[in-house]
Amino acid sequence: MPHERPWEACMEWGKTYDSDIIHLNLAGTSVVVLSSLEATEMLLDKRSSIYSDRPSLPMVGDLMGWNFALVFMKYGEEWRTHRRLFNQEFNMGAVPKFHHAERVAAHALLRRLLSNPDGFLTHLRQMVGEVIVSVAYGIDVLPVNDPYVALAEEAAESVASAAVPGRFLVDSIPILKYVPEWFPGADFKRVAREGRLLSQALREIPFAEIQLFSKVAGDAKHCFTANALRELESGDKYYQESTVQNVAAMMYAAGADTITAALSIFFLAMLANPDAQKKAQQEIDSVAVRGHFPDFGDEQQMPYVAALVKEVLRWRNTTPFGAPHFLKVEDMYRGYRIPAKSIIFANIWERMYPDHDAFKPERFLDGKFDDSSRNAQPAFGFGRRICPGRHMATSSIWITVVSILAMFDITKEIGEDGQPIELSYEYGGGLIFSPVPFKCVIAPRSQDTVTAIQSSSNNG
Repeated sequence: MPHERPWEACMEWGKTYDSDIIHLNLAGTSVVVLSSLEATEMLLDKRSSIYSDRPSLPMVGDLMGWNFALVFMKYGEEWRTHRRLFNQEFNMGAVPKFHHAERVAAHALLRRLLSNPDGFLTHLRQMVGEVIVSVAYGIDVLPVNDPYVALAEEAAESVASAAVPGRFLVDSIPILKYVPEWFPGADFKRVAREGRLLSQALREIPFAEIQLFSKVAGDAKHCFTANALRELESGDKYYQESTVQNVAAMMYAAGADTITAALSIFFLAMLANPDAQKKAQQEIDSVAVRGHFPDFGDEQQMPYVAALVKEVLRWRNTTPFGAPHFLKVEDMYRGYRIPAKSIIFANIWERMYPDHDAFKPERFLDGKFDDSSRNAQPAFGFGRRICPGRHMATSSIWITVVSILAMFDITKEIGEDGQPIELSYEYGGGLIFSPVPFKCVIAPRSQDTVTAIQSSSNNG
C-alpha cells in the first residue's frame, strides 16, 4: 500500500481487475477497498450494524494518545455517548446558532484578503481557527499568530500524517509499541512522543482556560464547552466532564484541517473554472446588491452557489480514503467472502460521478435550491460513522465561499510573457487531501466592494 495518496493506487487496481471490491493482505492484516457507491452504501450504510467499528491503531491511538477522539473511538457505549453529545449540539437544527460566529469570521477574512491577498492560505487557516475556537471554547483568538490556531493546525497535521494506512509498521505489528525509543529502527517512537504531547495539549490547554474563566468570572461565554459543563452541573446527565473535553478537542482538531483544505480547493476550482466563478457571481449579484454582503437568509435563492459548494467537496474530496471501518464478523457480498477483522476503506472519489475530473456544479442542479447533504455525503463519510459536524462545516464553507465570490475575482497570475501562469495542482500526501501552497490574484470586483469590506466591523 503506497504511503502517498493510496486511493489513487487502489483506483488503478480496481480498473485493472474490473472490480469495485478489492482485497489486500498487508503483513497479515485483511484490508478491503470499496470503489463504488453501490458497494459502499450496501455495506457501510445498510449493514452499518457490523461495519461501524474502527480498527485498533497502535500508532495514533495508543502511542500518540488519540483514543479520546470520536473519529478513532471503538464502536460501543462510549462512542455512542460522545456521538450523542456531538449530535445534540451540532445537528442541522442547531446550525443557525453558529451563524454569527461564521459571519464575523468570514467578514474578517474579507478584510485580510483586501489588505494582503497574497497571504490568502494563511488567512483561511486563521478564519477557520477563529470559528472553531470560538464555537468550541468561546475564546477570542489573536488576529495573527494565535497559539490556539497554531496548536490545532500542528496537532491535526501530526495525526493526519500518522493515520495514513501502512505508514508505520507498528500498526501491523502492535508488539512493536513496546520497543524503546533508542532501539535501532524505532524512529516512530520519537514521532509518537511528539504527537502525544500535541494531543495532550490540544485536549487540555483550551479546556483548562474555559474552566478557569468560569471560576474567575462566575460565568463563561456561550460556547459548546461552557454550555455542556453548565448542563452537567444542573443535574444527572448521560455524559461526564471528560466527554465534553474529548468532544471539544476533536471538533477543534478536525475542523482546522478539513475545512481549511476544502476552502483551499475552492480557490483552485475557481482558477481552473472561471466560467463557474462568473456564473456564481451573477447569481449572487441578482440576489444581493453589488457591494453588499450576502447572508444565510439568501441561501435558498442561490441554488447555483449551493451546487458549486457541493461540487467543490466532490471534485477534490478532502478525505478521499476516509477513516477506516472495521468488520468484526465475517460477511458475504455478491459472492465475495469478506473475512472477519477486515479493515474497510471507501474509495469512491472517482467512480461516484461520470466525468469525475470535470468541475460541473450543474450535476447537483435541477433549477431549485437543494439543501440535502446526501449528494455531498462522501466528503463526510458513511453509515453511523458519518461526520457529526458536517452541518456546521458546510455552513461555514458556504458563507465563506459566497462572501468571497461577492467581493473578489480570483484569477491566475500573469507571467512575464503576458500569459496566465498555469498551476501544477499538486497535493500533499497525508490523510487529508490538501493542495500544496499556490499563488493567485485576488482582486476586489469594484470600488463598492472595497468600501463595503472596509466599513465592515468585527461584529459581523
